[in-house]
Amino acid sequence: MGVQETQVQTDRVLTLPNLLSFARLLGVPVFLWLILGPQADGLAVLLLMVSGFTDFLDGWIARRYHQISRLGQMLDPLADRLYIFATLLGLGLRDIVPWWLVALLVGRDVVLAMTLPILRRHGRGPLPVHYLGKAATFNLLYAFPLLLLGSGSGTAALVARVVGWAFAIWGTALYWWAGALYLAQVRQIVRSDAGGERR
Repeated sequence: MGVQETQVQTDRVLTLPNLLSFARLLGVPVFLWLILGPQADGLAVLLLMVSGFTDFLDGWIARRYHQISRLGQMLDPLADRLYIFATLLGLGLRDIVPWWLVALLVGRDVVLAMTLPILRRHGRGPLPVHYLGKAATFNLLYAFPLLLLGSGSGTAALVARVVGWAFAIWGTALYWWAGALYLAQVRQIVRSDAGGERR
């Protein structure tokens, strides 16, 4: 009975965590418009903070109230990556971060996206997000609003810029480290399946 209830929960679509993830996704174009259109940096940072809080909240609710779903496991990292991409694009277009940083972070996701067809051929979906990947996302989502606030002048902006770059560098390193671990898992799956076929 308990197993069946858990199974039903994992297949549900309309759960509070999923609704929070959908709301986060809807916030991505709003955020991009705020930093590129009116350049309302304060509102953009506020939106990022709300997004970060709802990211924590949807995970907590899903675990606490047994509302973990397959859809939620896809939506959560998708929202994270879209926020990272949108923020990078906006900061790049406003010359707040260099384009090499944009290429470095987006390039990592492109590399990992290339593993999805390989995983499908081996009967697997996307692999679970590694805790290092979560830590990297945490660092980057702290870095971007600080870099945005650091684009101004004055002592507060200077402090925000320095701390923001510290988070950005550490987050980028963790992002690629998590990517390397993900690639190692994919390689292990391919080699394991190849070994099974030889038997």
